[in-house]
Amino acid sequence: MKKQLFATLLFACSVGTLTAQTPVYLDDTKPIEARVKDALSRMTLEEKVALCHAQSKFSSPGVPRLGIPELWMSDGPHGVRAEINWNDWGYAKWTNDSITAFPALTCLAATWNPEMSAIYGKAIGEEARYREKDVLLGPGVNIYRTPLNGRNFEYMGEDPYLAGVMCVPYIQEVQKNGVAVSVKHYALNNQELWRGHIDVELSDRALHEIYLPAFKAAVQQGGAWTVMGAYNKIRGQHACHNDLMLNKILKDDWGFDGVVVTDWGGAHDTYEAAMNGLDIEMGSYTNGLTSESVFTYDDYYLASPYLRMLKEGKVPMSTVDDKASRILRLIFRTAMNRQKPYGSLTSEEHYRAAREIGNEGIVLLKNAPATASKGTSRQKTAAPLLPLDAAKYQRILVVGDNAVRLLNEGGGSSELKVKDMVSPLDGMRSLYGDKVTYTQGYAAGRPMYGRAEEIPQAITDSLRTAATELAKDADLVILFGGLNKNHFQDCEAGDRLTYGLPFGQNELIESLLSVNKNLVLVLLSGNAVEMPWLNKVPAIVQGWYLGSMGGNSLADVLSGAVNPSGKLPFSFPVKLTDCGAHAFDELSYPGDSIKQVYKEDILVGYRWHDTKKTPALFPFGYGLSYTTFAYGKPVASAKTIAADGTLTVTIPVKNTGNVAGKEVVQLYIGDEKCSVLRPLKELKAFRKIALTPGEEKEVSFTITPEDLKFYDETVGEWTAEPGKFKAYIGASSADVRGVVPFELK
Repeated sequence: MKKQLFATLLFACSVGTLTAQTPVYLDDTKPIEARVKDALSRMTLEEKVALCHAQSKFSSPGVPRLGIPELWMSDGPHGVRAEINWNDWGYAKWTNDSITAFPALTCLAATWNPEMSAIYGKAIGEEARYREKDVLLGPGVNIYRTPLNGRNFEYMGEDPYLAGVMCVPYIQEVQKNGVAVSVKHYALNNQELWRGHIDVELSDRALHEIYLPAFKAAVQQGGAWTVMGAYNKIRGQHACHNDLMLNKILKDDWGFDGVVVTDWGGAHDTYEAAMNGLDIEMGSYTNGLTSESVFTYDDYYLASPYLRMLKEGKVPMSTVDDKASRILRLIFRTAMNRQKPYGSLTSEEHYRAAREIGNEGIVLLKNAPATASKGTSRQKTAAPLLPLDAAKYQRILVVGDNAVRLLNEGGGSSELKVKDMVSPLDGMRSLYGDKVTYTQGYAAGRPMYGRAEEIPQAITDSLRTAATELAKDADLVILFGGLNKNHFQDCEAGDRLTYGLPFGQNELIESLLSVNKNLVLVLLSGNAVEMPWLNKVPAIVQGWYLGSMGGNSLADVLSGAVNPSGKLPFSFPVKLTDCGAHAFDELSYPGDSIKQVYKEDILVGYRWHDTKKTPALFPFGYGLSYTTFAYGKPVASAKTIAADGTLTVTIPVKNTGNVAGKEVVQLYIGDEKCSVLRPLKELKAFRKIALTPGEEKEVSFTITPEDLKFYDETVGEWTAEPGKFKAYIGASSADVRGVVPFELK
């Protein structure tokens, strides 16, 4: 219906046939604001209200009388979800909705490369456009506060600056396709346990310094056309109709001219929804993913109840005019945008993009020498285990449920229907052929939402025993383990129950090591995990959820065809209580089921590890390479910086190894003395550079007074106090290669 109405109007009002009688709102040569004003003037109150709520599971109405089409939305941030039925959560079982699964956003953040974000956004935007979607529900930029959060894999790590830089090109490239992003989940949706009602309390400093900057960058730099509200409460009021978050900060302070969409089922009150900045209500009277309701779409909070309030004068007409104007603006940018391209689906270009992003995001955590087999003896070798030398190994054992599991399945709304999927086992066999033998090693159960499947201990024991027997005769063992997207793991609507690996993997690792020290462990997850066996495993790779081309990316890195260059976008604490969110009582995490207090305040992630002198297992920004990089002495352009000036820090970086590689040079800044608590240092800039063996490049960073500011709660403004600062340049938050002191005058 949408396509037929709009196509008829486009034909009648094509550029060649426009007349003086053509309505302004249909004339795309006119400014959007003039078109919005004209369309609004022609609409009835009922038509305005209708724009503000869903008409199906994933669409909201247009104005059929005026030929204004509806909006079609789709999950998710790393692939366009399969078609859902009009009025229930079942899949429509189309045969033409298989897509490219791109790496999850933790992997994108781990590239530390905004160029990868642009490639990602262009490709996923083209797929959404081809599928005729108007709004893509992503990217997610919530901050990684705890490694137990079930949705961390959808986000971009623990640092607001990194998340902000990485989300902007993604957003810009998606929207060039005439497809809006919906930046989520705004805000403070930092856990899934009790997500629908947990009431988050935190300081203004933590709000503005940690949890909002990525959203602000998405809006002001990325130009996001929609923002999705979160499920949780913030200071007593639900995020989807929160006056502080939506009216005061998002729309007034940041100048957001787009649409606020609820998360599905995120609205709870008509008056608050009307007054506090919500524009489109989706999924009400359901749990947001599976449950159904006897209510109709006209029963939604922003439907008939809102219409009654307007007619009775209980809420001003200006509220619906503002909502309708914003929604019309979105429709003109997307569904009625005649300049958007056609898009494409599962193209070779998209597969190359997925593979390249995976290649740059995989993080090498450990790479120590191991033992090599020669006949019946095992001899020490000086060379690290990775990259794999195929000539050394005739019998390669691949172990692990994740070696063959479709990790695009499960996880809740991130579930994807792929056209092609290269598993890790596929990737290994493509390289090493008949040398590869596979055994499951552990069982993880079916991917399910809302409940976990119990695995009988007898099955776990049997699989471990079988894998251990095979490992005795192997020259090399590669275990693809980690988490998956089952409930209580990396899955929405439930947090992890423990920090350790599930499904008996710790016991499996120890058992394999007892018979074969040549073990490569590849962790596929969106979260940090506990590693009691760290000192025994020679090689460990953080592989994320890599999507359709994941097996190829892993093969590229393990074989050395690609030199790993990913850096961690979040810290791996040694134990859970080393994480700031878990260093206090239960009120800090997970809360008392009603309320939660962020007691670590601004000290999230590496800020906590640094300031509290609690070393991480693997620090933020960490990642090894198959080559080595030497940093020279940093030089500053001046010793002081004026309140309206700049300062440049330059450092030479050289590839001192034997293979080409990429290094992420990171700039942190610390305030030596301040009237308020500040972290030891904070990330303010980074550059990813490519260097051939022996090549040296100079990396320069320009520091401005903005980089020195903190949020002053007493006046509600950002400020920098004059005094001494330090610029730290390093290969990670814990690997500082040079320090430059300077002073703000």
